Amino acid sequence: MTKGEREKRQAIIDACRRMNALGINQGTSGNISVRHGDGLLITPTSTPYESMTPEQIVFMGMDGSHPHNQRPSSEWRFHLDILRSRRDADAVVHAHPPYSTMLAIMGREIPPVHYMIAAAGGDSIRCAPYATYGTPELSEHAVRALEGRTACLLAHHGMIAIGPSLAKAMWLAVEVETLARQYHGCLQIGEPPLLPKDEIERVRVKMAGYGHADA
Repeated sequence: MTKGEREKRQAIIDACRRMNALGINQGTSGNISVRHGDGLLITPTSTPYESMTPEQIVFMGMDGSHPHNQRPSSEWRFHLDILRSRRDADAVVHAHPPYSTMLAIMGREIPPVHYMIAAAGGDSIRCAPYATYGTPELSEHAVRALEGRTACLLAHHGMIAIGPSLAKAMWLAVEVETLARQYHGCLQIGEPPLLPKDEIERVRVKMAGYGHADA
């Protein structure tokens, strides 16, 4: 294992721990993958983040192959299919943030209640239809919901954020949960007014040069 690969594996572990520290995930329900060489690195299944080591991160080929003595995340399929279909993405973050998941349970997308919706690439964050976790059907729904977007909700499940780096995908995951919390709060008062599509497109173009997600 090269120094660069070890650092990438450790970055995945650090991001998993940060998800829980930020409250956008609980336990080991989330998972993260990062493109690496001719495949990807992904979190192992059912392994506590606190004790996870770089050696436990699983390398998976783009054909779905992996070492026989390692078990990748149960959600490996949509990680693989997203990275196969999206050359603009090098990282996938999946988590079960409370507010995003509440909206996903209700089958609600996040509409343009705030201009920061543009950070996910369009004027909404779609909610993919429900399918059993780990199945080809769920993967197909997720890939479709991410068309033209960098984030989506999964009905009765959680959220996915993707990005050209792990840092950017993590930033977006946090932003999606913020938007979900804001929308949820508005719904306690009533249906909120929405920003028009052309305004979200103006914001999206302006954001393209700012590098918001570099933090």
